[in-house]
Amino acid sequence: MIVSWNTTNACNMYCEHCYRDAGCKAEDELSTAEAKKMIGEIARAGFKIMIFSGGEPLMRPDILELVRHAASAGLRPVFGTNGTLITEGMARELKAAGALGMGISLDSLDAEKHDAFRSFPGAWAGAVRGMENCRKAGLAFQVHTTVMDWNEPELSAMTDFAVEKGAVAHHFFFLVPTGRAVNIETKSLDAGAYEAVLSRIMEKQKSVPIELKPTCAPQFLRIASEKGIRTRFRRGCLAGLAYCIIGPRGKVQPCAYLDIEAGDVRKTPFDEIWKTAGIFRRLRTLGYQGGCGVCKYKGVCGGCRARAAYYAGGDCMAEEPLCLYHGGKA
Repeated sequence: MIVSWNTTNACNMYCEHCYRDAGCKAEDELSTAEAKKMIGEIARAGFKIMIFSGGEPLMRPDILELVRHAASAGLRPVFGTNGTLITEGMARELKAAGALGMGISLDSLDAEKHDAFRSFPGAWAGAVRGMENCRKAGLAFQVHTTVMDWNEPELSAMTDFAVEKGAVAHHFFFLVPTGRAVNIETKSLDAGAYEAVLSRIMEKQKSVPIELKPTCAPQFLRIASEKGIRTRFRRGCLAGLAYCIIGPRGKVQPCAYLDIEAGDVRKTPFDEIWKTAGIFRRLRTLGYQGGCGVCKYKGVCGGCRARAAYYAGGDCMAEEPLCLYHGGKA
C-alpha cells in the first residue's frame, strides 16, 4: 500500500498543471511533531511505501528528520520532486536518512519547453543535474513525465534518455483537470490518442530494461493483457483501495486528483480514517457505473476515478470518459 504526503505547499516553481496550486507555504501546515505522529499511524494502518511530495518536499526544513522517522517506522520513503534542489550533498544525506528513491519530473527533452511548463528558468538543467547527483550518491531515481499533446511525440525518446541517465523507471502521468490543470485541459489527450499512447508505452516496455508505468491511466493493464505483456502491477486505479494522499494541513483524500475529503489527521488518527471513511468504503465496493460497471477488467483497471468525477459532476463512480473499451463495447 502507498500513501503520498504533500509535505508543504511551498515550491520554487509555478507549474501549469499543479493539482495543489503550490507556490507559497500554506498557513498551519503540519508541524514536525504532528507529522511524526501521523507517520506512526500510517505504519500502523499497514502502509509500506510513503511518498514525500509537495509543493517541493525539499523546501521543508525538517525533511531529513521526517525521512529518518518514516524509515525507522518500517516505511519505505520515496520522493516526488522537481529535482532542482538535489545537490550532491543533499543526495548523500537523503540516502543516509533512508530515502530509497527519488521521482524527478522531466516533461520534455527540449529545455525551453520544460522550463516554460514549469515556469522556472533552468528547471530542465536542474532536474537533470539532480538525476546525476542521485546517481553519484547511489540513490535510485526514476523520471516522471506529465503527458500532454505537445510532448506526446517525445515520450519514447524520453524513455531512452531516462535509461541513459541511469533511471530505474519512467512513469507517465496522464493529466487530470484539477488545481491549475483546469486551465490547460485542452492540452490533454483525447480518448483515441490516450489509447494509442498507452499502446506505444506498452510496446516500448518490451525493448527497455527499466520499468514503464502509466499513472492515472489504469487502462494500461488491459492493453498489457491484450498484448501479452507481463507487468508487476495488478491494479490500475488504487484510490481508496491501496493508496491515498494527505495534504499539507493533514486533510486526507483518495488521490491527488479526487478532491473529496476522507478525514483530517488532526482530528482523527490516520489509521482510523483509512479504515472507516465513507468515501473509501464507497470506492472499495467497485460499484462503478456505465461501461466500467460491466467491464471484465474492472477488477484490475477500475478506470480513473478522479477523471470520472471531473467529467460526471463529482460522481467518482461514473464511467471513465477516456476509455475506448467501455466494457467491451468499443
